[in-house]
Amino acid sequence: MTKKAAGRVIEIVARGVCVKAGKILLCRNRKHGNVYLPGGHVDWGEESRHAVAREWQEELDLPCRTGRFLGVIEQGYEARSGPTSEISLIFEVHCPALSATRNPPSAEDHLAFEWVPLNNLESSGLLPAALVECLPSWWADPAAAAKRWCGWLD
Repeated sequence: MTKKAAGRVIEIVARGVCVKAGKILLCRNRKHGNVYLPGGHVDWGEESRHAVAREWQEELDLPCRTGRFLGVIEQGYEARSGPTSEISLIFEVHCPALSATRNPPSAEDHLAFEWVPLNNLESSGLLPAALVECLPSWWADPAAAAKRWCGWLD
């Protein structure tokens, strides 16, 4: 979902984390080169966990199941369209058809997918950058309720 507020944009995004054999699946925009977790905008009236499953189906053409909630990332940045604030809801994703031994093909021409070692996020270019710090602990300790919110206001 995208909402305009006094000429500025607020985006609600749902993203998924799939880890297999110590690797995490990341998505790269072929045109701009930015790297992020697979997922996308939450449609009006759609639950964020459903948005994750829908976006993974659209991007990978594979059925996936949304698992546990991992955390929230908030960031502000200057987009091509102007100042933007993004709130990303991060969920675990189960996708049995994926194998960490090869990068899956994309169902969308502008995207490429790649497996990256979870302990090597620092050199992956993953955005928002706060995920590099937060994701490993969110993944390793799902019971920890502290520090589930990371963002540019911290």
